[in-house]
Amino acid sequence: MQVIQRVCFVSLLVVFAAANSAFAQGGPEDIRLTVGKSIVIDYPTDISRISTSNPDIVDASPVTGREILVHGKAFGTVTLVVWSKAGQRNFYNITVEQNLEPLRKLLKDTFPKEDIHVQSSRESLSLTGRVTNKDVAEKATALSTPFGKTTVNNLQIISTGAEKQILLRVKFAELDRTASTQFGVNLISTGAANTVGGVTTGQFPAPSLPSVTGTPGSSVAQTASFTISQALNIFAFRNDLNLGAFIKALQSHNLLQILAEPNLVTTNGKEATFLVGGEFPIPVLQGGSNSGAVTIQFREFGVRLSFNPTITENNTISMHVKPEVSSIDLANSVSFNGFTIPALSTRKMETNIELGEGQSFVIGGLVDRRLTETVTKIPGLASIPILGNLFKTKETDRNNTELIVMVTPEVTMPLQPGEGKTLVMPREFMLTPASPADPYAAQQSTKKSK
Repeated sequence: MQVIQRVCFVSLLVVFAAANSAFAQGGPEDIRLTVGKSIVIDYPTDISRISTSNPDIVDASPVTGREILVHGKAFGTVTLVVWSKAGQRNFYNITVEQNLEPLRKLLKDTFPKEDIHVQSSRESLSLTGRVTNKDVAEKATALSTPFGKTTVNNLQIISTGAEKQILLRVKFAELDRTASTQFGVNLISTGAANTVGGVTTGQFPAPSLPSVTGTPGSSVAQTASFTISQALNIFAFRNDLNLGAFIKALQSHNLLQILAEPNLVTTNGKEATFLVGGEFPIPVLQGGSNSGAVTIQFREFGVRLSFNPTITENNTISMHVKPEVSSIDLANSVSFNGFTIPALSTRKMETNIELGEGQSFVIGGLVDRRLTETVTKIPGLASIPILGNLFKTKETDRNNTELIVMVTPEVTMPLQPGEGKTLVMPREFMLTPASPADPYAAQQSTKKSK
């Protein structure tokens, strides 16, 4: 019985010695820490002594006889050596890294749909993963830059084919109604009631009296002649009464309708602009040594459209829109040193809107009604009932303008090779089929059928 106990005891010593030998002779254990974090190493036997290669990076201290507290203080890699009371020693390779949890949370909150991973090596950061476009990769790199001295962007761009194209349809509709009414009367006398003269309010041209001749003792001039520069609308003269009347009674109506429908396509987030119209010259006086010299500059006019669309996360389209329609206005032109500089009649606006695909919005509207009335009359005579209308002139102008601008964005994709390409033509530009009686058309039809 004693022999058996001794054999068992010797066996246990051999197993324990073998375990300690294996524990002491094993390879170094790798441990990773982040700056400001601590871990506890549970040692299998009682600790005799510990040592670190760089206390400025890792601070290690025994807590109990078999526990070691390790605290990461700065970036770097150190070696921790632990001696047991039995004489065995173990090595630990400890790497202290930066705490990347705040950066990971920032990237996750900023790009919730992107697959971005962050790794660190000393003071360098590496971004890995897959993102949908180049802008996301650049923004992720910019967010990571403050967390390390250098940032390596290893993000891969997911190939999604052609980007979405955004088509903007704009409709300009303007209706301008102008009504004008003019009424005036000019009277002349070549001798009625022994009087030569005329009555006018001066608003419309009156006949002029170049000369009046007569003889002494005579109350009426022998010759009375008037020069008529404008007979207005109605001219009547009674020889027996020596009395003439010039009447101007005009009523005019003008209708101006402008309808423009510019369409423009661009990619997501890119500005696009176009101009359909032309340029007109403007003389410009030079100064300095070329004082008095005239140079010519050109200014654009026509239908202009400029917009910058962005597809939002809600699948809506946010746009900065700037439509404009301008035309030359010769009625308000200016003459300067022999040059005629035309004016511009312009309708333009600039705004920011957000719409869903296919939705429409009126971004601008104008209802402008103007009434201008000009009355010229001769004091006293114009106040006579009924007959007073012969001694006053009246001009009335009414202007009514209605303008709307409507935009409709659409998301579209380019036509693929082999897909049909249809060109829609207005009906007025479509050619009507030739009649069968036309021999040339019949001949062409026969050639096509063959």
